[in-house]
Amino acid sequence: MTTLEILRTGPLAVVQDLGRTGQAHLGVGRSGAADRRSHKLANRLVANPDDRATVEVTFGGFAARVHGGDVDIAVTGADTDPSVNGIKFGTNSIHHVRDGQVISLGTPRAGLRTYLAVRGGISVEPVLGSRSYDVMSAIGPAPLSPGDQLPVGAHTDEYPELDQAPVAAISTDPVELLAVPGPRDDWFVDPDVLVHTDWVASDRSDRVGMRLVGRPLQYRFPDRQLPSEGATRGAIQVPPNGLPVILGPDHPITGGYPVVGVVIDEDIDKVAQVRAGQHVRLHWARPRLPVGAR
Repeated sequence: MTTLEILRTGPLAVVQDLGRTGQAHLGVGRSGAADRRSHKLANRLVANPDDRATVEVTFGGFAARVHGGDVDIAVTGADTDPSVNGIKFGTNSIHHVRDGQVISLGTPRAGLRTYLAVRGGISVEPVLGSRSYDVMSAIGPAPLSPGDQLPVGAHTDEYPELDQAPVAAISTDPVELLAVPGPRDDWFVDPDVLVHTDWVASDRSDRVGMRLVGRPLQYRFPDRQLPSEGATRGAIQVPPNGLPVILGPDHPITGGYPVVGVVIDEDIDKVAQVRAGQHVRLHWARPRLPVGAR
């Protein structure tokens, strides 16, 4: 069996696929790749189906040695100057790695998360139908550690058709996000503070949510309590301190903080690449109706 022996993990390296679906009623979230677009592209470059597992590496510093045979790999997302035995190859491209060679990822130039796909996929044992690790519930294969051996699955009969994919550069300051207003924007004195503030991503952000620092939103009725409601990825919750949190892939199933808006699905993958200290600007994707006009 061909495997990847983990040598270094950087701050965090986890196995991710597209997540576990249909289990929210049991209290189990979807999880899955934080940057779905980069995850899917990595798989497509090596002719894998989209749902094959990849390695999601946060802020680089990853290395793995190939054992038991040659492999084809692709690296997407944040550009970490990927290399094999010290020889660099391009991000968003396919590369052939021989048995015994070492794959290395450096510190990303921009962005936060990088995806390593292997032709055949990472074939660790699934948990509740998925190979994704949820950092909040700790469901799924554990975060990678030096010495771990990741088995490579059997590949399909299809073969990669492209050597490299043209991909736009990851957004730098400010990161622009579109959001749909509500459903609880009427809970705030001025919900438009969300789109009139130059927010900064907090270093307390993770896969559960990206915390924003800036001008706080004010509750219209500070003593009013909201019963817990269903939560979704991209929802912009506002806790009592008035500082928004954009929910990520490992968000809780329910939440009791009012949601002032929801980041549109097309922009959610951008959130996965925002570093602590970066500036974030939000814009309404459609006009927000005044409270009295509803």
